[in-house]
Amino acid sequence: MTEPFSVPVTVRGYETDVQGHLNQAVYLSYAEHARWCLLREAGISQARLVGKGVGPVALETTIRYRRELLAGDDVEVTCGFTWGGGKTFRMEQTIRKSDGTVAAEITAVGGLMDLKARKLVSDPGELFKELAADPSLFGL
Repeated sequence: MTEPFSVPVTVRGYETDVQGHLNQAVYLSYAEHARWCLLREAGISQARLVGKGVGPVALETTIRYRRELLAGDDVEVTCGFTWGGGKTFRMEQTIRKSDGTVAAEITAVGGLMDLKARKLVSDPGELFKELAADPSLFGL
């Protein structure tokens, strides 16, 4: 099995709370950043999605905080897709410190919305295959 797609991030001081920990909302930003980086790496831009009349939507997100992150910590944020058929897909993400310690695990359910009909497209995997230069990044 190949390693999941990942991007490096350094925790910035302004992202921390009064205890010096990475603010809980920023974990979601890191996860979203990794997702958009994966899309870009696969050859899918926001403009391309909008041009096709679709946009990604988050339907559910769960974060399991495992270890604290502090300003200056270097982390890798992974992103992997799981396809089960139907209108949704699952994204599994890990935020890992440079020493290998898992700081957070993020699981999300998403879909692709038809921007005109305002409904989920019936087969988002097929649409990602059509749009992507490298669908293997999505596990397709």
